[in-house]
Amino acid sequence: MTVVKQKIAIVGAGIMGRLLAWQLMHQGHDIAIFDKDPIEFGDAAAYTAAGMLTPYSEIESAEMLIYHMGMRSLDLWPNIVERLSSDVGFYQLGSLVVSHQADKPDLERFNQQLQFKLGNLRFDDDSLIPQEVDSSQLLDLEPEIAGQFNQATYLPNEAWLNTSCVMRVLAEQLLSSGVTWHANTLIEQLGPHFVQAKNQRHSFDWVVDCRGLGAKIDWPELRGVRGELFVLQAPEVKINRLVRLMHPRYRIYIVPRKRDDVYIIGATQIESNDTGSITVRSALELLSAAYSVHPGFAEARILESRTNCRPALANNLPKIETSSGLIRVNGLYRHGFLLAPSLCEEVINYLHDGATSEFMSLMSKTG
Repeated sequence: MTVVKQKIAIVGAGIMGRLLAWQLMHQGHDIAIFDKDPIEFGDAAAYTAAGMLTPYSEIESAEMLIYHMGMRSLDLWPNIVERLSSDVGFYQLGSLVVSHQADKPDLERFNQQLQFKLGNLRFDDDSLIPQEVDSSQLLDLEPEIAGQFNQATYLPNEAWLNTSCVMRVLAEQLLSSGVTWHANTLIEQLGPHFVQAKNQRHSFDWVVDCRGLGAKIDWPELRGVRGELFVLQAPEVKINRLVRLMHPRYRIYIVPRKRDDVYIIGATQIESNDTGSITVRSALELLSAAYSVHPGFAEARILESRTNCRPALANNLPKIETSSGLIRVNGLYRHGFLLAPSLCEEVINYLHDGATSEFMSLMSKTG
């Protein structure tokens, strides 16, 4: 397919904005990025994400649209990583869902939801089907946590990546390719074919609004959902796979960075718009939960704590709104890195030939 070069503005430089700009740049388009933050850091939810690519794990509490789009992204990420030609900490070693005895009903409910929602789906490779494993199988998969649990659910196809590395590498490649980047730039107004910033109006063939919560003035139904995490250095811990622990209030995750004994410990969601520092209660719960999975976390060093709010719509599903000269992408919720490749694919197909997929049709009906 011949691609006609177009002048495209990407407003917002989180994972959605950067990945979309990077892909469009490689297709020969003239790209300009507008963002209120510096290039190296900022308030984007991507900077406080754990980078989990876990469509199976989301099934319990998310619509099947998230699963199907997440699976598509899971297919796309290895090729993206290969084209980036840089170490971005991508690992596809699967994940484990575990629970202590007191929370065993939560694990059983998770397994029931998994079986119910995946029941009618076909798998090309049986080795990728979620498995309930016993203590001996868990010993083979993750020997250092096998003594704490007598069963688990193994999700072989799930993956994760280092979000900081991805954001940095995308920025470096965009800048080295000559993309115009308007950093530290507050948007005064945007609309079909134009972006106005610093009292200057810029004209484009297309404007793509990827501002997340920054777009609330134009998309008032957006809300923030708080996420909290710790970055720990734990030399006494050797966990190789992503681990989710059933918890009375919310799911705790442990993501191994696989370098320098660093682990990300966090919670998937808290219904709050608060972007303040992590609370004592949350810190105690997160760190105690990590210690209950592996006692080696007792001697871990706390490198940093992070909090942020992710952009969500009423039904926690993403949405793409299109009109002549303007596309709005938002509502990625806690699934930014999981959904970004699939959403980029949808936007690019629409930009090139106005094509809409079943995903687009489903998203057009969301809140």
